[in-house]
Amino acid sequence: MPTIFTPPQVDPRRRPDRSGDPGEGDHGSGRRPPIDKRTGGNDSGDGDNENWNDRPVGSRGPRERLSQTRIGIASALAGDMMFFIAIISAFFVTKGSGQINHYGEYVTTWRPTVIPTILRLNTAVLVLSSVTAEIARRSMFRENDAMDEWIGLGKPISRRAAIWLSATLALGIAFLAGQWIAWRQLAAEHVYFASNSSSHFFYIITVAHAVHLFLGLVALVAALLSLRASRQFATRQIWVDTTVWYWHAMGGLWIFLFILLEFFQ
Repeated sequence: MPTIFTPPQVDPRRRPDRSGDPGEGDHGSGRRPPIDKRTGGNDSGDGDNENWNDRPVGSRGPRERLSQTRIGIASALAGDMMFFIAIISAFFVTKGSGQINHYGEYVTTWRPTVIPTILRLNTAVLVLSSVTAEIARRSMFRENDAMDEWIGLGKPISRRAAIWLSATLALGIAFLAGQWIAWRQLAAEHVYFASNSSSHFFYIITVAHAVHLFLGLVALVAALLSLRASRQFATRQIWVDTTVWYWHAMGGLWIFLFILLEFFQ
């Protein structure tokens, strides 16, 4: 788990342990500070033994918040993957389907769609955007630099991460613009959604991915706003981390879809 720094939480209800002070408690032995049962404390003398999972959601520790956010992103992505798996399965079933004509020959209406050359450039742009996004994510978890920002010495890490995330945002917009150009090129060649089974799936696959990537752009904007406006360093780390993992998933998905369209039609 990457390093996350947050100020220590102080419980104002606790009283200092004055076991060493004479005259305190019974027979001068002193008394231990009260234990908040909601934190999982016990009377075994092993310290606070706090269990963050027993705290209210808003009070959990930064590591637990990061883990839970990652689990949420992974669950959402799993649902998306099932959606694309269904489309890909239908792609192969339709590609292999056909009928027997009156000559007794097996024929199919599938005619492969010629992939516009710009999609190759788009793929390179999206791979580069994953590189810039990963640089931003890793920069948020450099322990030596993070300590300076945690104690309030400006926002040097957040500023550097914002630069790389801005580059990722620009590359993502360039990718979507390239996809639009590819659709326009196919339309100019009279290859439309309903032209044939192949073009039908080409548009479904590329448009569905573009919608998901647009959501990634929205998340990038939110992460940039968090870097600028959020007061808690841990919150900024969580926003950048989860956004970048989503972006990586969209990049990896596009590479798979591009290979599918390029070599398996």
